Amino acid sequence: MADRRTRPRTGLTREKVIDAALAYVDEHGLAALSNRKLGAALGVEGMTLYYYVPSKAALLDGMVERLLELSAGDLFAEPSGPWTQVVGEFAVELRRLLLDHPAMLTVLATRPAATPASLALLERGIAVLHADGVPLGDALDVLNSVVRWTIGHTLGEVGETPHHEGTEPGPEQFAALDREALPHLAQAFTTGEGLDSERCFRRTLRILLAGYAAELGRAREA
Repeated sequence: MADRRTRPRTGLTREKVIDAALAYVDEHGLAALSNRKLGAALGVEGMTLYYYVPSKAALLDGMVERLLELSAGDLFAEPSGPWTQVVGEFAVELRRLLLDHPAMLTVLATRPAATPASLALLERGIAVLHADGVPLGDALDVLNSVVRWTIGHTLGEVGETPHHEGTEPGPEQFAALDREALPHLAQAFTTGEGLDSERCFRRTLRILLAGYAAELGRAREA
């Protein structure tokens, strides 16, 4: 059994373990993830991974951290525009990553930022808004609302019914709707009007951020 107190000589890093976990979940699903299986995928004993991630909870928290870090990039460290632009770019990148890692949607939806790196990232995000005149409570409201909405929107795009994966309706079910009974829906599914998920996401994101900005502006003027 590996000694959790001694650093194993495997060439691994915490980042490599977390990236491997994301890749494993992409291929096999979240339910299949375990230290034993992940260790096998990395060519080491499962107990070896405990040096880098001491528990399953720590592994999941690390995966959340990794996705948030990749989404934010340098946006929070070196903001290049007003807070609405910075938060908007963050949301767009978060959605892109979640489309690449759809099995992580429920993890991000249910696990708060808990690692030191995740909390530091959140702190930098708050600082960006606060430096632009957004009060602390409102800054947290904005970030929480945008992240939750992004997760929910993306889940609606690609999510599957838990434990009933593969039972979702396919596009063919909507290809020949009754034009007399459902004229508007039939037209929409024929033309694609209102069915562009990315356009809907970006438009609603702009509205959400503009709404916050307008309300904050009124509060400052009051």
